[in-house]
Amino acid sequence: MIEDVSPRQVWEALMSNPDAVLCDVRTSAEWKFVGLPDLSEAGKHPILIEWQVFPSMHPTPNFTDHLSAAHVVHAAHVYFLCRSGGRSMAAAVAAKEAGFKHVYNVKDGFEGPVDARGHRGTVAGWKAEGLPWRQG
Repeated sequence: MIEDVSPRQVWEALMSNPDAVLCDVRTSAEWKFVGLPDLSEAGKHPILIEWQVFPSMHPTPNFTDHLSAAHVVHAAHVYFLCRSGGRSMAAAVAAKEAGFKHVYNVKDGFEGPVDARGHRGTVAGWKAEGLPWRQG
């Protein structure tokens, strides 16, 4: 079972736990055009590994090998983030199955669900909670 953690709790963990890392599994297009979590206040950077490769949206081969190549150790606390929580949950499950001990899903992701006007980023998620982010 993978625990859903609120973006605010993730931010607090990143600020207080040197072994906490944020892995953003959205696509390169999302990083560039939608934005990225800004972890500079925590002295960190998000680890960027696409769960699905844009534009084909095929799964990234050997996803967990990319985690290891990014120097994420199996004992780290790894928080997975996507747009709204679906892809990040799949990535967290894969990491858990590959032996990563402490994996979490960022609830509602970076942008969260759509609001009444069909827009993301205002109802829930990293951006809606007012956490630091920057344009990619």
